[in-house]
Amino acid sequence: MPTPPRMIPLLQQFDFAHKRLADRLAGPVMDSGNGTDVEVGPMTDKEYFWEPVPDCWSVRRRTDGPGPRATTLTGTGEWGRDATPGPHPAPPPFTTIAWRLSHLCELLTLRADHTAGSHTLTRDDYCSSKDAAGAISAFETGAAAWRKALHGVDDSALDTVGYSTYPHGSDSGDPFIDIVWWVNQELLHHGAEIALMRDLYRSQPH
Repeated sequence: MPTPPRMIPLLQQFDFAHKRLADRLAGPVMDSGNGTDVEVGPMTDKEYFWEPVPDCWSVRRRTDGPGPRATTLTGTGEWGRDATPGPHPAPPPFTTIAWRLSHLCELLTLRADHTAGSHTLTRDDYCSSKDAAGAISAFETGAAAWRKALHGVDDSALDTVGYSTYPHGSDSGDPFIDIVWWVNQELLHHGAEIALMRDLYRSQPH
């Protein structure tokens, strides 16, 4: 199926943001922003769980229970992500790389399912990764699933409200092209946050 012309710049933006974050997480090099390769090592487990300030939200063993101001650990499996039903705490808790990657991977995986999959997955079905390597792999899997889901979208689908049935966002009320744009923004801003946290971690005395 030909790619709708309106989709092309959004796919290019997604591919750019995906590669920047993937390289920033796993190395061995990343683009400095001007086309120059800069060496970067793969993220460690210590970075993944690093809490730079008190009372962070993170990914935790379910047996340990939720962190400060959280009331639950989302998902299934041995590990879950700190959360609470709305209204969320104010000010929002600072979140670890583990939390941000879990959130981003869940979003990509579930939206892919609710666009071109079973249309059944919820947050209760998602397994957060217990280590950095698992999270990097989950990011690649989620990004690939979302990219594949977009291949089946025609021009009329872009204007269809509710084309994605993802239950944890505005999908039921927005045309699908807005959802594609929103996923890009999630990837861009969480990718920038994670990159900054890697820089800050590197600058800490160890």
